[in-house]
Amino acid sequence: MNDNIKTYLKHLGLFILTFLTATLAGTWWVNQRVWPFTEYGVSDFVIGMQYSIPFLLILTVHEFGHYFMAKYHKIKTTLPFYIPIPPFPMSIGTMGAIIKIKQHIISKKIHFDIGIAGPLAGFVIALGVLIYGYATLPELDYLFEIHPSYAQYGDDYAEHVYTPEFQQIEAERLYNEARVQDSLKAVENGEIDEWSFPPFQQLGNLSIGKPLLMQFMETFVSDKKLIPNASEIMHYPLLMAGFLALLVTALNLMPIGQLDGGHVLYGLIGTYWHRRVASAIFVGFVFYAGLGIVSPDDSGPKIFDSIWLARITYLLYLNFIFKGLKLDSTKTLLISMIVFSIQYITPLFFGIVEGYSGWLLFALLIGRFIGVYHPPVPIEEPLDLNRKILGWLSLLIFIISFSPAPIVIN
Repeated sequence: MNDNIKTYLKHLGLFILTFLTATLAGTWWVNQRVWPFTEYGVSDFVIGMQYSIPFLLILTVHEFGHYFMAKYHKIKTTLPFYIPIPPFPMSIGTMGAIIKIKQHIISKKIHFDIGIAGPLAGFVIALGVLIYGYATLPELDYLFEIHPSYAQYGDDYAEHVYTPEFQQIEAERLYNEARVQDSLKAVENGEIDEWSFPPFQQLGNLSIGKPLLMQFMETFVSDKKLIPNASEIMHYPLLMAGFLALLVTALNLMPIGQLDGGHVLYGLIGTYWHRRVASAIFVGFVFYAGLGIVSPDDSGPKIFDSIWLARITYLLYLNFIFKGLKLDSTKTLLISMIVFSIQYITPLFFGIVEGYSGWLLFALLIGRFIGVYHPPVPIEEPLDLNRKILGWLSLLIFIISFSPAPIVIN
């Protein structure tokens, strides 16, 4: 077997494995079943495919947008490497896909073309998936089959089922049902001792933060009576796939470093201004992400018993992230302390303001691995008008696709 065949089999194997993990993830989002943690059948797998097929289609078109543009410019590159995630509750099934450029790119224009081709191609497919998903929303009976306890409230279910009281009752009901099922299995297996079961925990509401594009479609595309609450979108596979695709598109189009959006911004404004704009966006992004973590009244998350230990640890974390700005240690610490201080005093002027702490992990990835700045290239020829229009359009797509708080549990 020659090396080319081995390479193709590796790409195909990763795709098949990612298809399986994404399908299993889709089943969990729709009806909370995921192999091997719950009972799972062929019908469940088919349900999961309603999520995995459109989601992987969007990711595939995105990556092949990069691939074919690289081939157009005669740049050596690999086929997409798909990255599966093991099936577990709340997994989306994949970390996406990447292609590997196998030669140095010396032209700003080529960087721009390859960078923008993927997000634009994927966005077109995501747009189609969402339009179809919103235009063909099922009747509320579909949701009531998943949550039978909602049916008693009819069209007004959202006003009743997201209260702490209802969640308490629902959690106890599901808990008791699971205990009964577990006890029956224990009897069938001939076990004498009382079955083991985790202690009762109240459920939380998992909510999807809709980006501007989805809010627009809910206003102009779908039947408003059928629009699912933000806490139920995960049960609608096309909407969930479209939402995650927009999130992936937005993260790729963030105008920082060597993300796709970084290539685009670099092509539009060059090295000098990219360094300054990317720095400002990065600092602002970290500032937003950390809002609510520190405050004068100690209302932030309790990571350590000592509030001062928690504050010092968070400040050191900020300092570690901001090393990605490649400044000297004094300036890095100064920026960290300024961001920390403003986050700390913000509640004094605006009350409780919360960012999205999950973005601090993405900020760490950018600051310490991807990089904030775009490396300069030898040939920095100006872009033509058509490329400039596409570049600013892609930044608009970033704005309408980005969700400040994509997935929240409260």
